[in-house]
Amino acid sequence: MVNVQYRKEYSPALGRDMEYKVYGDRGKPMLVFPTSLGRFYQYEDSGMIDELAEWIDAGKLQVWACDTLDEETFFSPHWNIQDRIGRHEQYDAYIVHELIPGILRESRQNNGGDEQKILISGCSMGAYYSANFFFRHPQFFDTLLALSGVYSVNHFFGGYREGAVYYNSPLDYLPGMTDEWRLEQYRHSRIVICCGQGEWEDEMREETARLGEVLYNKAIPARLDFWGYDVHHDWHWWRKQIRYYMQDLL
Repeated sequence: MVNVQYRKEYSPALGRDMEYKVYGDRGKPMLVFPTSLGRFYQYEDSGMIDELAEWIDAGKLQVWACDTLDEETFFSPHWNIQDRIGRHEQYDAYIVHELIPGILRESRQNNGGDEQKILISGCSMGAYYSANFFFRHPQFFDTLLALSGVYSVNHFFGGYREGAVYYNSPLDYLPGMTDEWRLEQYRHSRIVICCGQGEWEDEMREETARLGEVLYNKAIPARLDFWGYDVHHDWHWWRKQIRYYMQDLL
């Protein structure tokens, strides 16, 4: 039986309470993001925690499922681009300066003082979040597992790339990256990027292929997988994929 903790904490960066769940009490720390407009409990409700239960129960994995602010940022129908990306930058500060330090501190305590980096993951919009955080803040992560994601902001902001928008679009900022420290962090991490080729995967398939080309050109090792034409953009397949890949990642 998976140990589940619900938490609600005030975020100074966001000026509001943020909720999340923690599954397990020790093991490799894993941070997961919901799909578009999803909530922190979506990962569990969609059966992903059930797929990971054997590793959680065995003390090999501890999962943090966080919330996003999609309705105020990427999917906001009301705010202008600068307001939306500005709010996302506040969310970035919450994840980087509030949630992640707590994850690392708790993981260290739960694993006998062992310092571990985080496995970051998500499906669909969650894959975008996980990849963007991984590439922007590689000091915290050693593993990326991104399933059926987009990796540019085309879908949200069209061709606009000014200011912070550019720095949240991996397919734009990665090709020109020359920071060797960051590149070495990526090269020493495990990167798995996967999507299906069935219904609702066209945009994801295209951007997954583009990201693969960028990583190859930067000499960054990555596993790039395209599942079959019967593999659609939905939880049925993401449950199969998470189980398949976690067998190798843990």
